[in-house]
Amino acid sequence: MLEDLQVEDGNRVLEIGTGTGYSTGLMCHRLGDELVTSMEVDPEVSGRAGTALGACGYFPELVVGDGLAGQKDSAPYDRVIATCGVMELPHTWLEQTKPGGIVLATLCGWLYSSALARLTVDADSVARGRLLGGQVSFMLARPQLPPALGILPDLESGEERAARIGTDVLDDWTARFVAQLAVPRTQRLSLSGSDGTEHVLIDVEAGAWAALAQHGKEWTVRQGGPVRLWDAVEDHLLRWRADGAPALDRFEVLVTPEAQRINWPKV
Repeated sequence: MLEDLQVEDGNRVLEIGTGTGYSTGLMCHRLGDELVTSMEVDPEVSGRAGTALGACGYFPELVVGDGLAGQKDSAPYDRVIATCGVMELPHTWLEQTKPGGIVLATLCGWLYSSALARLTVDADSVARGRLLGGQVSFMLARPQLPPALGILPDLESGEERAARIGTDVLDDWTARFVAQLAVPRTQRLSLSGSDGTEHVLIDVEAGAWAALAQHGKEWTVRQGGPVRLWDAVEDHLLRWRADGAPALDRFEVLVTPEAQRINWPKV
């Protein structure tokens, strides 16, 4: 990741997620302590990292706080790197990055497929770039962790139809990422019963669900709630396949103050 960050002499770097301090130390060695700011939400973790870094002779700025808010006091930065996953890139990071600066972060969702994105920030704090692929995975930032599922809905209700695609497609990392673009706040679980295994997708906040079951080579889906989750997944996956099923490193990312968009090209 540090190679992907494309650090140059004199760059000021913000690291989101100090962790053990290992990558923090590498950046201190490369750039100098005074150019490195590292944020960690857990004070005990930050304290241990500070002790380890000090033992190696490194004394960067270590901040305890919500990394999604960035650290404006030391901004602007030439580079921002995150060692936690985010569902949407916080615009605060872009606002704290110099025009022409680079943000490197892992984009993911609650179906737990993810990809590293390298974006260049312009003068209007709009970021453009691509996914790098490679199945990079980090824990989600704590404020973006999924909610508890709570009491499951009545999966015997809802509208049933033949499914165009079964949930076995979600075993593929890239296909799961594409599905996640359609339903980023959906969680997945399996329920075993006397009639076999039911594969369930639930969006707790939207109050929507889809339950799929396999019968031989065929799949059926029942859906309930205000939106049809599996309809959205099928539409995205079929369009991606029709476009040649491009790999994640072909996907393009655009982040503006209003929205984050991830698109793929036709192959």
